[in-house]
Amino acid sequence: MGLHIRRRLRRLRTECKDAIELVALPALAAALPWPLAYRVARRILAWVPAYRGAAVQALAEYKARCAVVDEQAWLMHRRLVTWTDHADHYLARTQRDGWMDKHLDVQGEWPLAGKAALLLTFHWGAGMWGLRHAARAGLLPRALVASTEGAPFLGRAVLGWYARARTATVKAALGCEPLDVSGSLRPAIKALRASGQVLAAIDVPADQAASAESIALLGLPAAVPRALHRLAVDQKVPVYVYLTGFDAATGQRTLRIVSLGVHDDVTTLINAVFAHLEQALREDPAAWHFWTEAPRFFRRA
Repeated sequence: MGLHIRRRLRRLRTECKDAIELVALPALAAALPWPLAYRVARRILAWVPAYRGAAVQALAEYKARCAVVDEQAWLMHRRLVTWTDHADHYLARTQRDGWMDKHLDVQGEWPLAGKAALLLTFHWGAGMWGLRHAARAGLLPRALVASTEGAPFLGRAVLGWYARARTATVKAALGCEPLDVSGSLRPAIKALRASGQVLAAIDVPADQAASAESIALLGLPAAVPRALHRLAVDQKVPVYVYLTGFDAATGQRTLRIVSLGVHDDVTTLINAVFAHLEQALREDPAAWHFWTEAPRFFRRA
């Protein structure tokens, strides 16, 4: 078999896998009542190895740093988290706010509408309904989103389509355009000075950041970017941390919002923010999407 044919077959297998994992399986959530869709997904994932490759990689990174009691349960939950996160793209496109009232349990309150604030979360759980809830509270958060171009999308048409569609769903959920801060934080500064809110998933690897802070996470040395925390201190705006997860047994969603107030020290603020990631990881470690990025996040002791 020629090299060209082998490449075409690999491309076809990749596109089929992406079509199943990013479209066919998660779109079921939009066709069924949520509790039933969640139960059906659990049954399907018990027989179909969807999302398994990334889950196995995540488990290996977790095991290298933490103890695992039941590996099969960890893997299944991790795959359910991935399915639920993808399913929310389709649910957000098809369900009204009444769905949120029925299936989302909320603790805490957002800042008042029209007040500058930094809204921080993590790549943990399934976050789409946190965005919808913030928008319904009258906020217009400008989200910092990742690029949908570049190497990860080369030769993967389905993945590229899904990434662009999901970014559009985030925009629709928040009711405003995302922010591009790849060049500088000036757009975020402008939004805050206009009494707006800036929203970001803050647990990103610091290896490409201009400035990083060393922290301890799960008793391990790690590094996180300082820029947004410095922005909050310099602009004297309050910081809110929120986490959107779900009950593994029932699929019922949870949203936890915590106000950290205004800080005048960057290090103190960073430690306060990442204390919430620490708590989330201890409660539900398999729900962290960035275990596959752990080598870039954690440092060698």
